[in-house]
This record gives sequence, C-alpha cells and structure tokens, in this order.
Amino acid sequence: MGGSWPRRPRRPDWFSPKVARVEVLAGLVVGLALIPEAISFSVIAGVDPKIGLFAACTMAMVIAFVGGRPAMISASTGAVALVVAPVAREHGLGYLIATVVLAGVLQILLGALGVAKLMRFVPRPVMVGFVNALGILLFKAQIPNLRDVPWAVYPLVAAGLLLMVFFPRVTRAVPAPLVSIVVLTLVTVAAGIAVPTVGDKGRLPSSLPVPGLPDVPYDVHTLTVIAPYAFAMALVGLMETLMTAKLVDDITDTSSNKTRESVGQGVANIVTGLFGGMGGCAMIGQTMINVKNGARTRLSTFLAGFFLLVLCIVLGPVVSRIPMAALVAVMVLVSVGTFDWHSVRPSTLRRMPAGETVVMVVTVIVVVATGNLSIGVVVGSVLAMIVFTRRVADHADITSVTDPDGGQVVYAVTGALFFASVNGLADRFDYAGDPAHVVVDLSGARIWDASSVAALDTVTAKYAARGKTVEIVGLDEPSARMHGTLSGELAAGH
Repeated sequence: MGGSWPRRPRRPDWFSPKVARVEVLAGLVVGLALIPEAISFSVIAGVDPKIGLFAACTMAMVIAFVGGRPAMISASTGAVALVVAPVAREHGLGYLIATVVLAGVLQILLGALGVAKLMRFVPRPVMVGFVNALGILLFKAQIPNLRDVPWAVYPLVAAGLLLMVFFPRVTRAVPAPLVSIVVLTLVTVAAGIAVPTVGDKGRLPSSLPVPGLPDVPYDVHTLTVIAPYAFAMALVGLMETLMTAKLVDDITDTSSNKTRESVGQGVANIVTGLFGGMGGCAMIGQTMINVKNGARTRLSTFLAGFFLLVLCIVLGPVVSRIPMAALVAVMVLVSVGTFDWHSVRPSTLRRMPAGETVVMVVTVIVVVATGNLSIGVVVGSVLAMIVFTRRVADHADITSVTDPDGGQVVYAVTGALFFASVNGLADRFDYAGDPAHVVVDLSGARIWDASSVAALDTVTAKYAARGKTVEIVGLDEPSARMHGTLSGELAAGH
C-alpha cells in the first residue's frame, strides 16, 4: 500500500523552556501593569472597576488565539473608554455591553472587507509621529500619580527606575520591571511606608465573570441608540490596533496577518461583551512592556490575561498593596523607550525633507492635544497626502521642439499627470503660432485620473478650433486604456 506518514504538526515556539520562561515572566509583568490601567479606564467610562478588569482578562486571553499579531496585548483602553462613556452615562450598563458586542460584529465585517489594507496608506512620518506622541501620552498619563502625593513616592519612583536600568547588567533571567515591582512592594510593606497603592484605585473583583446577553430591549430603538457609538468604537479600536501591530512588526522584524487581527478584535470584543466587559483594543503601552521584555509568542498574551484574572480574584489582597510608584516607574521607562529619539536629532532633522518633518510634528501635536491617537493619524495622513501631492505636482513639465521644415511641433510631456499637476497644462501650448500638425509625446508621463484626460481633450479641442490636428503618442498601456475609455466623454453634457 502506497502512502506516507502524516506530517507531524509544528511545535509552538514557546515549547522551548528558555522561550517559555521569557513568555511567562513577561506575561506576569504585563498582568500587573494592566491592573491600574484597567481600573482607570473603568473610571473614564463611568463603570465599576471590575468591568474594565474583566475586559482586560477576556480580551487578552481570546485575542491570543484569534489574533494575527503574536505578543501584542489587547485589553480595555482609554480610547475605547472615551468613545463608550456617553452610552454608560446616559443609558446604563446594559446599553454599554450591547454597544461592545455590536462593535465586535462591525469589526469582523470591516476586517473581512479588507480594512486592514488601508494601513498601506499611512506614511512613515505619520508612523514616527504616532510613536512619539504615544511616548508623550504614556508619560503624561503618569503625572496624576505624581501630584499631591506623599514625598516618599518620589524616591520610590527613582529607585524603581534605577533598578530597571541597572538590574539587567546583573542578569536578564528575570524581567527588571518585575523585580522593581516586587522589591518596592516589599520595601513599602516592611517599612510601613504610607503611599498610594493599587487598592486605592478601586476594589478588585472577588469572583469570576458570568456570561450573559446584554440587558436591553432588542428593538430598533436600541439599535439606533448604540449603532453610532458601536461604529465609532469599531473604527477607533481597529485603527489603534493596526497601528500597534505595524509598530510591533517593525520592532520584532516580523510580519503579521492584519486581516486576521481585525477579525480577531471583533471576536474578542463580542466575547468580552458577553462576559460583561467594556471592550477594548490593542494596548500600546502594555504591548511595549511585553515586547521589550523579550516576548514574541501568543503565550505571553494569553498569560497576561490569565495572570490578571488570578491576581485579581486569588491574590487580590496582595496585589492591592503594590505601590503605584512601582507601576509609574515601569510606565515612565516604557514611555522613554517608546519615543523615537533618533527622529528629533538635529542631524536627522537637517537631512529630512521639511514637509515630512512638518507631518511628524503636526501628528504629535494633534494626538497630544486631543489625547486621541486615531484623530492624529487621520490628520497626519491627510497632511502627508497634501505634501506629497504638491511635491509630485511640481514634477510635471512640458518642452517643445519644432521640426526644421516647420511642418509639425512635438511637445514632450514628463511627470505624473493627475488633478494637481494638470492645472494650467492647456495654457502651455501655442495654439495660434504652432503649425498644422501637433504631436503630444507622453512617453515620459503617466495618466493617473480623469482630470488628465480632460486636460488633453481641452488641448485637442483648442487646436481643432483653429483647424489643426493633435496626435497623442507614447502612452503606456494603463494610460492608453484610461485615455481611450474617457477621451471625449468628459465634456459638459455627457
């Protein structure tokens, strides 16, 4: 009997004990770092802290299986909290949960329709601005924890930073942030130092979440109430997630499946909503902690959510005593490491085109001013397109050569022909002085849109009005196809 043995399935990367240790420890650090953030975002959304904590648990654990970017952390986020806060405030928790579930459905649809491909249109200056603004926002988010606090907080934060900077020189077997958190907690508890702790942010849950459908009327009125918020949440969540995935791709020098990630975010939000969570998306700060600690697989993502659940329910009293100063130190170091310092060096700025520097700076200003990464990315991308359009428009040129016998004139057109570059194109021809036969050579040009075809039609019509003929030559195949399809069809009345 012919045949072959079935191929042995490839073992996951984290089967290696060395890799698994890194993933487990990174997941533990992220799980700890998620607690104050999740509680803070619950406050922003106007719901009980456990709603944000459950969202962080379920989002991380589900996306570990269905997401397209290994090692990326998804949980409850500030951007999503800001979007859904009005629903919880004006209509109650049931409507909030229904909004989260509907947003998940919309994300699955948008993912299936290929919305992830739009990330190709986010230029590098916007990406750099996004990263720099993120570093600033992460730092700004820690400032409230440093205001109106006991003086002991400041030396604790400084000690935490020093530990994280110098401990890796001793060993990298254990993540420095985890060492910093443990040491500072032991010091404050043993010495009886009274400083703000995680427990001061809100009461941790004491039991597992129970799945169930949103407690809302299932009618058209409910849909009209939640649909606008759900759509906004879906878009904001996907944009922040895809930007984070692209950033992790660059840091780890690996690729990821953005379409799978988009659909996975939708699945995770639906599950989160059914378990009573407030929904979320990729968390850039916690993802940076995870990746900077060496995590590269889905195991760290799953364990971040799992450890958070265990820490909240089983070890709640212990976790509550962690000083906020320890977590502030971790986030400050992450913010400094996130900022692209190379992009603001004088030598870099001197070499960079002025337009690209402006795009980066505007992206940073808009994100920091609004506190919304998505708005900054949209504004930066639009500005980058305008800068690009102006630059390319200046490259279209026309030169003319008249035959010695005066029988014809050849106009050589070069550059990209589109709506911005063809403005004034028709004015560059000498309709009255040219001979009876005019050749327009487009072998050095490319027709990109209907505006270009309309401009060439105008040139042809002006010569025809004087009894002269125009021959257009040198078109490449796409240009010839567009010109052949649209020429003569763009005049008024068609």
